[in-house]
Amino acid sequence: MRPSKRAKDQMREISLEPGVSRYAEGSCLVKFGHTHVLVTASLQEQAPPFLKGSGKGWVTAEYGMLPRSTHDRMRREAAQGKQSGRTQEIQRLIGRSLRAVTDLAALGERQIAIDCDVLQADGGTRTASITGGFVALAQCAAFMKKTGMITKPLILDQVAAVSCGIWQGEAVLDLDYDEDSQAGTDANFVITGKGGLVEIQGTAEGEPFSDEQFTELLRLARKGVGALVDLQKKALA
Repeated sequence: MRPSKRAKDQMREISLEPGVSRYAEGSCLVKFGHTHVLVTASLQEQAPPFLKGSGKGWVTAEYGMLPRSTHDRMRREAAQGKQSGRTQEIQRLIGRSLRAVTDLAALGERQIAIDCDVLQADGGTRTASITGGFVALAQCAAFMKKTGMITKPLILDQVAAVSCGIWQGEAVLDLDYDEDSQAGTDANFVITGKGGLVEIQGTAEGEPFSDEQFTELLRLARKGVGALVDLQKKALA
């Protein structure tokens, strides 16, 4: 039995609450069990310098954990004067994932900044950020359409993410911290609504995993993302 008492293909309780920020063009409070992330989408009327004159825009992401999002207080990275390698890797992953389903030409020379602030961490903060980030991005796109800023569809497909792992020899879906910290293999899957693979991050912490185990992890991930996509649709309805 998993520490969480869940079946191996059972996710934590998931909630996506859109429109929680009064000022942002898009926002979502996403909860994967005890992991809570506030995501906002901010429209900026200027693309990055490397896109100047291209007619295309950009979607970027910033990620951070609040000081008491974990058991012990951590210093804000801003107070330390630099971001950790982990933070940089996660925010780049979020940006790549959301750009994969965005028509950057339709955006024009603008930028949408996705800010992901981890309020409480219990495993899966990056997958929660991507899943909630899509809701915030879609809300921003709806705002742009409503105000006449864009005429073509900005969002090409949905995208969501979920973790899977090998825990005590079994493939399991949606790891919380207790499982993640003991897992023999830890993997994150970013998948579109149509089933396209955007990114897979998988690491064996001890014994290497087999082709058969990877296939099972992917099967679980597709099931999990399918459920997340349905929740995204309901949140944006």
